Amino acid sequence: MSATRGTGLRLLAALATTGAVLVTPVTGTALADPPAGCTTADMTGVMSGVSAALAGYLLTHPDVNDFFTGLQGLPKTVVRDRTEDYLNANPTVRADLEGIRQPSVDFRTRCNLPQRAFILADL
Repeated sequence: MSATRGTGLRLLAALATTGAVLVTPVTGTALADPPAGCTTADMTGVMSGVSAALAGYLLTHPDVNDFFTGLQGLPKTVVRDRTEDYLNANPTVRADLEGIRQPSVDFRTRCNLPQRAFILADL
Protein backbone atom coordinates (compact mmCIF):
# COMPACT_ATOMS: atom_id res chain seq x y z
CA MET A 1 0.00 0.00 0.00
CA SER A 2 1.40 3.42 -0.91
CA ALA A 3 2.06 6.03 1.77
CA THR A 4 -0.56 8.33 0.25
CA ARG A 5 -3.20 5.61 0.13
CA GLY A 6 -2.34 4.58 3.69
CA THR A 7 -2.72 8.16 4.88
CA GLY A 8 -6.07 8.41 3.11
CA LEU A 9 -7.31 5.21 4.69
CA ARG A 10 -6.18 6.40 8.11
CA LEU A 11 -7.96 9.71 7.50
CA LEU A 12 -11.20 7.96 6.58
CA ALA A 13 -10.83 5.67 9.57
CA ALA A 14 -10.34 8.73 11.74
CA LEU A 15 -13.44 10.31 10.26
CA ALA A 16 -15.48 7.21 10.80
CA THR A 17 -14.25 6.43 14.26
CA THR A 18 -12.79 9.75 15.25
CA GLY A 19 -9.57 8.07 16.01
CA ALA A 20 -11.16 5.28 17.99
CA VAL A 21 -9.16 2.11 17.99
CA LEU A 22 -10.84 -1.20 18.64
CA VAL A 23 -7.88 -2.46 20.65
CA THR A 24 -7.28 -1.17 24.13
CA PRO A 25 -3.79 -0.75 25.53
CA VAL A 26 -2.39 -3.70 27.41
CA THR A 27 -2.43 -2.92 31.10
CA GLY A 28 -1.37 -6.27 32.45
CA THR A 29 -4.67 -6.69 34.26
CA ALA A 30 -7.80 -8.47 33.15
CA LEU A 31 -10.81 -6.30 32.48
CA ALA A 32 -14.13 -7.15 34.06
CA ASP A 33 -16.88 -8.41 31.81
CA PRO A 34 -18.20 -5.49 29.78
CA PRO A 35 -21.78 -4.32 30.29
CA ALA A 36 -24.36 -6.02 28.08
CA GLY A 37 -24.09 -4.75 24.52
CA CYS A 38 -20.60 -3.33 25.08
CA THR A 39 -18.40 -6.05 23.67
CA THR A 40 -15.82 -5.61 20.95
CA ALA A 41 -18.26 -7.26 18.55
CA ASP A 42 -20.92 -4.68 19.50
CA MET A 43 -18.45 -1.84 18.99
CA THR A 44 -17.35 -3.24 15.66
CA GLY A 45 -20.97 -3.38 14.54
CA VAL A 46 -21.53 0.24 15.52
CA MET A 47 -18.32 1.34 13.81
CA SER A 48 -19.27 -0.59 10.68
CA GLY A 49 -22.51 1.33 10.52
CA VAL A 50 -20.72 4.63 11.05
CA SER A 51 -18.20 3.74 8.35
CA ALA A 52 -20.93 2.78 5.89
CA ALA A 53 -22.85 5.99 6.60
CA LEU A 54 -19.69 8.05 6.15
CA ALA A 55 -18.88 6.34 2.84
CA GLY A 56 -22.41 7.05 1.61
CA TYR A 57 -22.15 10.67 2.70
CA LEU A 58 -18.81 11.20 0.97
CA LEU A 59 -20.04 9.55 -2.23
CA THR A 60 -23.07 11.84 -2.32
CA HIS A 61 -21.11 14.97 -1.36
CA PRO A 62 -18.25 15.08 -3.86
CA ASP A 63 -17.05 18.47 -2.63
CA VAL A 64 -16.55 17.10 0.89
CA ASN A 65 -15.00 13.93 -0.49
CA ASP A 66 -12.63 16.01 -2.64
CA PHE A 67 -11.60 18.10 0.36
CA PHE A 68 -10.71 15.09 2.51
CA THR A 69 -9.11 13.25 -0.41
CA GLY A 70 -6.89 16.31 -0.95
CA LEU A 71 -5.48 15.90 2.56
CA GLN A 72 -3.90 12.55 1.76
CA GLY A 73 -0.16 12.48 2.27
CA LEU A 74 -0.01 15.74 4.23
CA PRO A 75 1.55 15.92 7.71
CA LYS A 76 -0.86 15.29 10.58
CA THR A 77 -0.63 18.84 11.86
CA VAL A 78 -1.54 20.23 8.42
CA VAL A 79 -4.44 17.78 8.13
CA ARG A 80 -5.68 18.80 11.58
CA ASP A 81 -5.44 22.53 10.88
CA ARG A 82 -7.03 22.35 7.43
CA THR A 83 -9.80 20.10 8.69
CA GLU A 84 -10.56 22.45 11.54
CA ASP A 85 -10.63 25.44 9.17
CA TYR A 86 -12.83 23.56 6.68
CA LEU A 87 -15.35 22.47 9.31
CA ASN A 88 -15.47 25.95 10.83
CA ALA A 89 -16.19 27.38 7.36
CA ASN A 90 -18.76 24.64 6.62
CA PRO A 91 -20.94 24.22 9.71
CA THR A 92 -23.50 22.13 7.82
CA VAL A 93 -20.80 19.59 6.92
CA ARG A 94 -19.64 19.57 10.55
CA ALA A 95 -23.21 18.93 11.70
CA ASP A 96 -23.68 16.19 9.10
CA LEU A 97 -20.46 14.45 10.16
CA GLU A 98 -21.32 14.79 13.84
CA GLY A 99 -24.70 13.21 13.10
CA ILE A 100 -23.04 10.32 11.30
CA ARG A 101 -20.69 9.89 14.25
CA GLN A 102 -23.47 10.05 16.87
CA PRO A 103 -23.97 6.26 17.17
CA SER A 104 -20.29 5.98 18.12
CA VAL A 105 -20.67 8.73 20.73
CA ASP A 106 -23.79 7.06 22.11
CA PHE A 107 -22.08 3.66 22.28
CA ARG A 108 -19.01 5.08 24.02
CA THR A 109 -21.17 6.98 26.51
CA ARG A 110 -23.37 3.97 27.28
CA CYS A 111 -20.39 1.65 27.62
CA ASN A 112 -18.28 4.14 29.61
CA LEU A 113 -15.51 4.28 27.03
CA PRO A 114 -13.40 7.40 26.53
CA GLN A 115 -14.55 9.81 23.84
CA ARG A 116 -12.10 11.03 21.25
CA ALA A 117 -12.14 14.55 19.85
CA PHE A 118 -14.22 14.88 16.69
CA ILE A 119 -12.13 14.21 13.57
CA LEU A 120 -9.20 16.22 14.86
CA ALA A 121 -7.91 13.46 17.16
CA ASP A 122 -4.56 11.92 16.34
CA LEU A 123 -5.07 11.63 12.61
